[in-house]
Amino acid sequence: MCAERPDDGGVPSAEFALAILAKAPIPGQAKSRLIPALGPEGAARLHERLLRHTLAIAVAATPAHRITLWTALDHDHPLFVELAERHGISLRPQPAGDLGERMHHALVEAGEPALVIGSDCPMLSPGLLRTCAEALGKHDVVCLPAEDGGYGLIGVRHPDPRLFDDVPWGTGSVMARTRERITALGWRLTCPATVWDVDRPEDIRRWQQTISDRS
Repeated sequence: MCAERPDDGGVPSAEFALAILAKAPIPGQAKSRLIPALGPEGAARLHERLLRHTLAIAVAATPAHRITLWTALDHDHPLFVELAERHGISLRPQPAGDLGERMHHALVEAGEPALVIGSDCPMLSPGLLRTCAEALGKHDVVCLPAEDGGYGLIGVRHPDPRLFDDVPWGTGSVMARTRERITALGWRLTCPATVWDVDRPEDIRRWQQTISDRS
């Protein structure tokens, strides 16, 4: 069962391990679904902006030495180097394999318990990340389901590759299949909030409105 609870703005907790999976902002290869609306360069710039936002949220939630940025496309991209130097985080190249295999590898390397996120979920906040980390004190898995049927965060107390078996990555069935895997493992799941990603032009407007509302 998944207990739905809103983010309360941040529950104080101890430091935690956080893995971030991100592509280099290479035109034509980053945020490809937004290329028709923004063009290759514009989509890459948006991806860079989202990644910078994600790192700022991450270092406000847990110490930099507990954060690993798992890189893809160009592991030595200047943006990755800049972020590592600025924030004091670690860089690691993503291994081969599908998304589930890469997330499992990142969770194993982070130690347990740990959280893993991407770089395109602007709803994440330091408080929400801390709430998710704290939830692993009482649950085996924590997820932030996304409105499109995926999820924006997953965390585990003890990594197990079976959690990611037979998940149709990139579809609207990701979270539903993940719930099935969690049930099969006999694990306890909690979902502190539902989130959304920036994947479509309307998501960009939504993010801009969110920023405007907070200012």
